[in-house]
Amino acid sequence: MYRLKMTAAVAALLIATAPLAYAQMVAAVTSLGGIIQPDQIRASKMIGSVVYDVQNVDIGKVQDVILDRNGRVASVVVDVGTFLGAGGKNVAVRLSDIKTDNNRLTLDLTKEQLQRAQAYQLENPDTGAGSSISPIDGKLGSGTDSNTAPRQ
Repeated sequence: MYRLKMTAAVAALLIATAPLAYAQMVAAVTSLGGIIQPDQIRASKMIGSVVYDVQNVDIGKVQDVILDRNGRVASVVVDVGTFLGAGGKNVAVRLSDIKTDNNRLTLDLTKEQLQRAQAYQLENPDTGAGSSISPIDGKLGSGTDSNTAPRQ
């Protein structure tokens, strides 16, 4: 009899708390909102966009957006091409260094400064990182928890 009452009590507790757990789960899922906010930008619109310096000179195009294991933008890769795209290279910059001005992307660096910066490889031949849409070990990130781009 005691066992039956205890089982009934546990079942009642589980049934009583289930709606609360479900409500919290639904709130977490829907808390993102249903519309893009003014301080947000779509990665699909950013990739391929021209980047200008503060003097309104075209300094390159956004090649890619790199995410860390937590889903935050680790860096934005800018293709700093030379004449007709030949001899260019990719350079990583911080997302916070890119400003949006009049529906354009602006960086407070010159093309020459970016060309002197360290090149960024979108694929790592040693680990295979960046060579597929899914990380090799099934987890996002490179094993480090860095959320900043390399210093130029």
